[in-house]
Amino acid sequence: MTDDKLTPPNAVLVAIDIAKVRNEVLMEYPDKKRRKRLSVLNTREEHDRFIDLLAAINRPVTVAFEATGNYHRAIAWRLLNAGFDVRLIPSVGLARTREALHNGWDKNDPKDAQVMLHMLKNGATQHYHDPLAAQINDIQELSKTHEMVSRAKTQIWHRLLTHYLPLY
Repeated sequence: MTDDKLTPPNAVLVAIDIAKVRNEVLMEYPDKKRRKRLSVLNTREEHDRFIDLLAAINRPVTVAFEATGNYHRAIAWRLLNAGFDVRLIPSVGLARTREALHNGWDKNDPKDAQVMLHMLKNGATQHYHDPLAAQINDIQELSKTHEMVSRAKTQIWHRLLTHYLPLY
Protein backbone atom coordinates (compact mmCIF):
# COMPACT_ATOMS: atom_id res chain seq x y z
CA MET A 1 0.00 0.00 0.00
CA THR A 2 1.30 3.46 -0.83
CA ASP A 3 1.76 6.25 1.67
CA ASP A 4 -0.97 8.87 1.27
CA LYS A 5 0.88 11.60 3.16
CA LEU A 6 4.30 12.11 1.58
CA THR A 7 5.14 15.30 3.47
CA PRO A 8 6.10 14.87 7.15
CA PRO A 9 3.78 16.91 9.40
CA ASN A 10 6.57 18.55 11.45
CA ALA A 11 8.92 19.30 8.55
CA VAL A 12 10.02 22.72 7.42
CA LEU A 13 8.72 23.11 3.87
CA VAL A 14 10.88 24.90 1.31
CA ALA A 15 9.70 25.83 -2.20
CA ILE A 16 12.28 27.00 -4.73
CA ASP A 17 11.41 28.73 -7.97
CA ILE A 18 14.46 27.95 -10.11
CA ALA A 19 15.82 30.48 -12.60
CA LYS A 20 19.05 31.01 -14.52
CA VAL A 21 20.66 33.58 -12.22
CA ARG A 22 18.61 33.69 -9.02
CA ASN A 23 16.27 31.28 -7.25
CA GLU A 24 13.32 32.56 -5.22
CA VAL A 25 12.85 30.59 -2.00
CA LEU A 26 9.80 30.44 0.26
CA MET A 27 10.11 28.65 3.61
CA GLU A 28 7.28 27.65 5.94
CA TYR A 29 7.85 26.49 9.51
CA PRO A 30 5.15 24.29 11.08
CA ASP A 31 4.95 26.35 14.29
CA LYS A 32 5.03 29.85 12.77
CA LYS A 33 2.39 31.75 10.87
CA ARG A 34 4.75 33.90 8.80
CA ARG A 35 6.73 32.51 5.90
CA LYS A 36 10.34 33.37 5.20
CA ARG A 37 11.29 34.56 1.72
CA LEU A 38 14.81 34.83 0.36
CA SER A 39 16.76 34.85 -2.90
CA VAL A 40 19.63 32.46 -3.61
CA LEU A 41 21.99 33.16 -6.47
CA ASN A 42 23.21 30.24 -8.58
CA THR A 43 26.74 30.30 -7.20
CA ARG A 44 28.56 27.82 -5.02
CA GLU A 45 28.91 30.34 -2.18
CA GLU A 46 25.18 31.09 -2.17
CA HIS A 47 24.32 27.39 -2.31
CA ASP A 48 26.67 26.79 0.65
CA ARG A 49 25.03 29.61 2.61
CA PHE A 50 21.55 28.26 1.82
CA ILE A 51 22.44 24.70 2.81
CA ASP A 52 24.00 25.93 6.05
CA LEU A 53 20.81 27.87 6.78
CA LEU A 54 18.68 24.75 6.21
CA ALA A 55 21.02 22.54 8.26
CA ALA A 56 20.86 24.97 11.20
CA ILE A 57 17.09 24.46 11.50
CA ASN A 58 17.58 21.07 13.26
CA ARG A 59 14.29 19.71 11.95
CA PRO A 60 13.33 17.61 8.95
CA VAL A 61 13.42 19.77 5.81
CA THR A 62 11.50 18.97 2.64
CA VAL A 63 12.52 20.95 -0.45
CA ALA A 64 10.46 21.13 -3.65
CA PHE A 65 11.11 22.75 -7.01
CA GLU A 66 10.04 22.66 -10.63
CA ALA A 67 12.72 21.44 -13.03
CA THR A 68 13.74 24.39 -15.20
CA GLY A 69 16.02 23.55 -18.11
CA ASN A 70 19.22 22.30 -16.49
CA TYR A 71 19.41 25.13 -13.95
CA HIS A 72 17.92 22.98 -11.17
CA ARG A 73 20.59 20.29 -11.34
CA ALA A 74 23.33 22.05 -9.35
CA ILE A 75 21.21 23.02 -6.38
CA ALA A 76 19.31 19.70 -6.40
CA TRP A 77 22.62 17.80 -6.34
CA ARG A 78 23.84 19.90 -3.43
CA LEU A 79 20.59 19.45 -1.46
CA LEU A 80 20.56 15.69 -2.00
CA ASN A 81 24.18 15.36 -0.88
CA ALA A 82 23.38 17.44 2.22
CA GLY A 83 20.72 14.87 3.14
CA PHE A 84 17.53 16.83 2.56
CA ASP A 85 14.30 15.35 1.24
CA VAL A 86 14.09 16.72 -2.32
CA ARG A 87 10.85 16.69 -4.30
CA LEU A 88 10.03 17.52 -7.91
CA ILE A 89 6.89 19.39 -8.92
CA PRO A 90 5.59 18.61 -12.42
CA SER A 91 5.43 21.67 -14.69
CA VAL A 92 1.93 20.99 -15.96
CA GLY A 93 0.64 20.36 -12.44
CA LEU A 94 2.17 23.63 -11.27
CA ALA A 95 0.59 25.56 -14.14
CA ARG A 96 -2.87 24.06 -13.58
CA THR A 97 -2.70 24.60 -9.82
CA ARG A 98 -1.57 28.22 -10.32
CA GLU A 99 -4.49 28.80 -12.70
CA ALA A 100 -6.95 27.28 -10.24
CA LEU A 101 -5.64 29.11 -7.16
CA HIS A 102 -5.15 32.53 -8.74
CA ASN A 103 -7.96 32.38 -11.31
CA GLY A 104 -5.68 33.08 -14.25
CA TRP A 105 -2.51 32.14 -16.06
CA ASP A 106 -0.44 35.16 -14.95
CA LYS A 107 2.81 34.00 -13.35
CA ASN A 108 5.76 35.42 -11.48
CA ASP A 109 8.48 33.92 -9.31
CA PRO A 110 7.02 34.71 -5.84
CA LYS A 111 3.60 33.46 -6.94
CA ASP A 112 5.11 30.23 -8.27
CA ALA A 113 6.91 29.66 -4.97
CA GLN A 114 3.59 30.05 -3.12
CA VAL A 115 1.88 27.57 -5.44
CA MET A 116 4.79 25.10 -5.03
CA LEU A 117 4.50 25.37 -1.26
CA HIS A 118 0.76 24.68 -1.54
CA MET A 119 1.44 21.60 -3.68
CA LEU A 120 4.15 20.41 -1.27
CA LYS A 121 1.79 20.70 1.70
CA ASN A 122 -0.86 18.70 -0.17
CA GLY A 123 1.58 16.00 -1.30
CA ALA A 124 1.25 16.76 -5.02
CA THR A 125 4.96 16.17 -5.64
CA GLN A 126 7.28 13.43 -6.84
CA HIS A 127 10.52 12.22 -5.32
CA TYR A 128 13.46 13.74 -7.17
CA HIS A 129 15.99 11.24 -8.51
CA ASP A 130 19.21 12.82 -9.70
CA PRO A 131 20.31 11.26 -13.02
CA LEU A 132 23.98 11.11 -11.99
CA ALA A 133 23.29 9.61 -8.56
CA ALA A 134 20.83 7.09 -10.04
CA GLN A 135 23.32 6.33 -12.86
CA ILE A 136 20.73 6.96 -15.59
CA ASN A 137 22.43 10.01 -17.09
CA ASP A 138 23.55 8.10 -20.21
CA ILE A 139 20.03 6.84 -20.88
CA GLN A 140 18.65 10.34 -20.40
CA GLU A 141 21.16 11.81 -22.86
CA LEU A 142 20.38 9.08 -25.43
CA SER A 143 16.68 9.85 -25.05
CA LYS A 144 17.29 13.56 -25.63
CA THR A 145 19.44 12.80 -28.69
CA HIS A 146 16.78 10.48 -30.10
CA GLU A 147 14.18 13.21 -29.65
CA MET A 148 16.33 15.77 -31.48
CA VAL A 149 17.05 13.39 -34.38
CA SER A 150 13.37 12.45 -34.67
CA ARG A 151 12.31 16.09 -34.69
CA ALA A 152 14.89 16.95 -37.37
CA LYS A 153 13.77 13.99 -39.49
CA THR A 154 10.14 15.11 -39.27
CA GLN A 155 11.04 18.70 -40.19
CA ILE A 156 12.98 17.54 -43.26
CA TRP A 157 10.13 15.25 -44.30
CA HIS A 158 7.63 18.11 -44.03
CA ARG A 159 9.90 20.40 -46.03
CA LEU A 160 10.18 17.80 -48.77
CA LEU A 161 6.41 17.31 -48.85
CA THR A 162 5.61 21.01 -49.05
CA HIS A 163 8.38 22.15 -51.42
CA TYR A 164 8.78 19.25 -53.82
CA LEU A 165 7.40 20.02 -57.24
CA PRO A 166 7.31 17.10 -59.66
CA LEU A 167 8.70 17.73 -63.14
CA TYR A 168 6.36 16.72 -65.97
